[in-house]
Amino acid sequence: MAIKQLSIFVENKEGKLVTITDTIAKANIDIRALSVADTQEFGIFRLIVTDPEKAKAALESSGCFVSITNIVGVAIADEPGSLSKVVNILARHNINIEYMYAFITVSKKFAYVVLRVADNAAAEKILTENGIKLIEEKDITSI
Repeated sequence: MAIKQLSIFVENKEGKLVTITDTIAKANIDIRALSVADTQEFGIFRLIVTDPEKAKAALESSGCFVSITNIVGVAIADEPGSLSKVVNILARHNINIEYMYAFITVSKKFAYVVLRVADNAAAEKILTENGIKLIEEKDITSI
């Protein structure tokens, strides 16, 4: 059930994100979620897109260094305490969250949260067993 995430390593200079976003736009790919983590010189631009393989190819052809990482996605109620429930379940089972980010799906009344963990299969099993709804790529591309 893993979701494919693009990680683009980008120099922290003016205009670098323009190249990336223009390339994705020209490839007719929608961005569904994003996260930017930066240092003074470089950053990692993480994206969930409607067609990860096509986006990766387009970005690589424009000179970007891109990797695809499988991550876990969950749908949580858009209400207080929902994220805490997921984090607590994983903590009780000694699954460390390396990073996460979220986006709201207004029409579906859920927040989607994507998590990077060391063992996707274990996290998915534990979350499912605890009543957490997992999301798939098709859930993201349909919003």
